[in-house]
Amino acid sequence: MPTLTPGSRLAGKVAIVTGASSGFGSAIAQRFAAEGAKVIIADISATGGQALAATNPTSLVFEQIDVTSAAQWSRVVQSAVTRFGRVDVLVNNAGVTYRNKPTLEVTEAEWERVFNVNVKGIFLGSQAFMARLIEQGGGGSMINISSTGASRPRPGLVWYNASKGAVTNATKGLAAEYGPHNIRVNTVAPLLCATPLFSQFTGMEDTPENRAKFVGNVPLGRLTEVDDVANMCLFLASEEGRFINGTEMVIDGGKCI
Repeated sequence: MPTLTPGSRLAGKVAIVTGASSGFGSAIAQRFAAEGAKVIIADISATGGQALAATNPTSLVFEQIDVTSAAQWSRVVQSAVTRFGRVDVLVNNAGVTYRNKPTLEVTEAEWERVFNVNVKGIFLGSQAFMARLIEQGGGGSMINISSTGASRPRPGLVWYNASKGAVTNATKGLAAEYGPHNIRVNTVAPLLCATPLFSQFTGMEDTPENRAKFVGNVPLGRLTEVDDVANMCLFLASEEGRFINGTEMVIDGGKCI
């Protein structure tokens, strides 16, 4: 394997990152671009996606997508191929949740939205992406963003955690099925990030005291930062991760030990 110089770890690769207008997705898209990739920012938010693409128009391109639509997935994959000649990496980062609350208060509409975006979105994305990679002759990397809740579910977000458990399980099956095509499929499972969604995920008011209480259970003493996830995705997308397949990379500072 040749030695890679800084800024070239994804040289020549084309990536699609969903939910890339903010948060983890934005950090992933920018990190990929900084390492030489051409990146499709695929998001339902046109305002945020276009603003991010404008920061690096030579490497970042925005495509609006509802990840629950098969037709839109086909369009986005074809757009990547039309613009850049191929596609190599897909990061399924788009995801939704509901407010942490007693499970008996979760509505059917909330349940359907969580499973449609978090699970169906990856089903449709994998269909479009895998077909294209095989058409290209194989080789590629799909990365699914899950959650520590997939393996350590807690009260209050039962069905969100169940959706992420489905993501982790499907990742392993896809890795086994498409490995013979040299297509690697892995999961990145981060702990809660220090965002305004703290209260939505924890069910606690977002106060310095409650954050300190939550962080007190993390051996490394902090919440996840977006670059923690972006750096792991970079490794899995690059040739450095060429023998990593079907794994769940937990990014949690040791909380789930």
